[in-house]
Amino acid sequence: MRADGTRLEWRGGGETLVVEPWGPDAVRVRATLMGDVVDSEHALLPREQVPPAPDARVELRADGATLVTGALRVELRVTTWFHEPVGYERSHCEVAFYDREGRLLLRELDRGGSLDLQARRFRPRLGGDLELTASFESDPDEKLYGMGQYQQHVLDLKGSTFELAHRNSQASVPFVLSSAGYGFLWNDPAIGRATFARNRTEWHAEATRQLDYWVTAGDSPAQITRAYADATGHAPMMPERGLGFWQCKLRYWNAEQLLDVAREHRRRGLPLDVIVADFFHWPRMGDYRFEEEFWPDPAGLVAELRELGVELMVSVWPQVSVESENYSHLRRENLLVRAERGLDVQMAFQGPSAFLDVTNPEARRWLWETCRRNYGSLGVRTFWLDEAEPEYGVYDFDAYRYHLGSNLRVGNLYPQLYARAFWDGQRADGEEEVVNLVRCAWAGSQRYGALVWSGDISSTWQDMARQVTAGIHMGVAGIPWFTTDIGGFHRGDVSDPAFHELLVRWFQLGAFSPVMRLHGDRLPYEDVTAADGSPRLRSGGPNELWSFGEDVYRVLERYVHLREALRPYLRDVMRAAHTDGQPVMRGLFHDFPDDPRAWDVDDQFLLGPDVLVAPVLEAGARERDVWLPAGARWTDAATGEVHDGGRTVRAQAPLDVVPVFLRDGALDHVVGRTTGAVPPGAPVP
Repeated sequence: MRADGTRLEWRGGGETLVVEPWGPDAVRVRATLMGDVVDSEHALLPREQVPPAPDARVELRADGATLVTGALRVELRVTTWFHEPVGYERSHCEVAFYDREGRLLLRELDRGGSLDLQARRFRPRLGGDLELTASFESDPDEKLYGMGQYQQHVLDLKGSTFELAHRNSQASVPFVLSSAGYGFLWNDPAIGRATFARNRTEWHAEATRQLDYWVTAGDSPAQITRAYADATGHAPMMPERGLGFWQCKLRYWNAEQLLDVAREHRRRGLPLDVIVADFFHWPRMGDYRFEEEFWPDPAGLVAELRELGVELMVSVWPQVSVESENYSHLRRENLLVRAERGLDVQMAFQGPSAFLDVTNPEARRWLWETCRRNYGSLGVRTFWLDEAEPEYGVYDFDAYRYHLGSNLRVGNLYPQLYARAFWDGQRADGEEEVVNLVRCAWAGSQRYGALVWSGDISSTWQDMARQVTAGIHMGVAGIPWFTTDIGGFHRGDVSDPAFHELLVRWFQLGAFSPVMRLHGDRLPYEDVTAADGSPRLRSGGPNELWSFGEDVYRVLERYVHLREALRPYLRDVMRAAHTDGQPVMRGLFHDFPDDPRAWDVDDQFLLGPDVLVAPVLEAGARERDVWLPAGARWTDAATGEVHDGGRTVRAQAPLDVVPVFLRDGALDHVVGRTTGAVPPGAPVP
C-alpha cells in the first residue's frame, strides 16, 4: 500500500487498486489486472474539472489505509494468508465506505472463509478485454432509486435486476441513490447487468479494461444528486423555448401542413414554443436534408415560424441507408458501425442500413457539418436526435464494433456521444442555448443539452403509469430534462372515446412534466405519394389539440394555458437543475427524506420543490388518494383548501381536473386554473 498525496494505491495478487478523492465528499475506485489503471472519458469529468477536496487526508497502516474526504470515509483492509489448497501465499484488499458518523454505507463482498469469494472478479476475454463482476454486501433495509429509464412501474429498486444496455424506450444510466445515504456510479459503458438482491449487490461488465466506480456520501438526496452533477457535469440552463408547449406528430409530411398548425395555434390564442419536422422529411435515410418536393423553401418555413414565435425542431437519425447519397463516403472512410459477423445490415426499417459511428470524432464532426450546412444554415437550432440507442434490428450486443472498441465494451456510450456531436458543433458555432431531444441517454448526457424522452411507448394506462417512475428515476440518475409522448406513441385512435380519456389524463401529466410535448403515431394512417407516383413513408392521423372533439379540446386548452402560468416557476426549477444539480421531476423522498412514506409513493411526484402532482392513472377514475408529505402545509390547487402534511386526502378528479397540491402557500396564482375557475389565458400575477 502506498500513498501519493491523497491517492491510495495497492498492488497484490496480480491486481492494482486505486482509490482517490473525486469531489469533496466522493471517491473514485479503479482496479485492473497486472498493469496500471487508466484515465477514461466516460461519465466522470476529469479530476481537475470537479470541485476540489481540500480537507481530504489519508492514513497508512500495516494492514491497510484510511481515506477521509468530507462526509465520506473509506477503509482499505489488506489480508494476507497462506492458502493451503494452492500452496502459496495470497493477498486481498477489501474496500468499505462509511459516513462521517461511522455508519457503514457500502462494503465489498466478504471472502466468506472457505467459500473464498472474490469481490472483484476478472476473467480474460479474447482480444485483451476482461469480463468483470463487482460484488457488494447488501443492506436489506435500504431503498434504491435511479438507474435511468426502464419500462416498469417500480419505485424502490431493491430486489430488481437491470440489463445494462439501451433499447428503444430503455435508457440505462448506471447511477443509484440509496436511502442509507450514498450514491454509486458504475463508470463503465460496457454491456452488462446490475442486480440489487437481498443477499448481495452485483455489477457485471461483459467486456472492459478495468473496474471503475464512484461513490459519494450525503445527508440528503439533494446533497447526493448535487455531488453527482458536480462529478458528471451539470445540465445547461434550459432555453426559454423548453418551458412551453411542443407540438409533434408522426408526421407532418410537407411544410404547408406544419405552417397551418402553427398558424391555427396563433389564431386560437394557444401557446406554442416548438413544432417538429419528423423523420422522412429527407429523400433517403442518411441524406440529412429536406426533400425539395415537399419542403421547397425550408428557410422561409423557419422564418415564418419564428415570426409566429415558434421554433422548428428537425429530426435527425443516425441510420444511413445503403441507398443514401452519403453511404459510400461514410463506408469508405470507416465512419459507420461495423457488424462483427454476417451481413453488415444493422437495421432494415425502410431499407437495409448501417449506423453512423458517433464514437469516432471524425464521424461526429461530419454529422454536425452536414446538419449545419443543410439545417443550421437555414436557421434551425433545435434537433430531434432519434434512435439514439441505437435501435439495432436485432439486439445482439456482441455483433457490432465501433471506433472505440466492441459494442460489448463501449456500447452504452452511444447516446451520450450522439448528443455530444451536436453540442460540440453548436457551441463551436456560437449557439448559447442548446436543447436537443434525444431518445436515450447514458451518464453524462445531461452536460450535452440532452432532453430525453421515453421512447416509443404504447397508448395504454399501464404505459402512462410507468412514465411517472421513469421520470423520477431519470432525475435521480442526473438527467433533469425528461419528457414523454403525451398520449403514448403506438395505437392511439383519434376517434376512440377510450383513447380520448387516456389522452386527457396524459396531457394533464404532461403539463406538469419537465417538458410538455404532444406526439404519437395516431390512427387512422394516411398514405403519402410523390408527384411521380412513387410512395413515401405514411403519415399518422391528426394529433393537434383540436383533433379529438370539442369536449377534449376544452380540457387540453385549459392545461396548455396552465403550462404558461407555470413558466416563471419552471424557469427557477430549471435554474436549480443547472446550477445545483437538482432534478426537475422528483420523488417525494427528495424533498421530504424524513417522511418514511415519501420513499414509497410511486404514483405521485414533485415538479420542483413546491408542486405535488398526483396524476390519474386508471381508466374511469374520478377521485384518488393523495399522500401529502409531513413537514409542510399543502393547498389543493382545485379548491384552495389547505391541508397539513403527514396524511392521506381523498382528492376529487373529474376528467378535466388533475389533483395538484402547492407547498406552503407557493404559486397561489395556480389555484383555480386546474378547474377552469380561472379562465384559460388569464394573466399571471
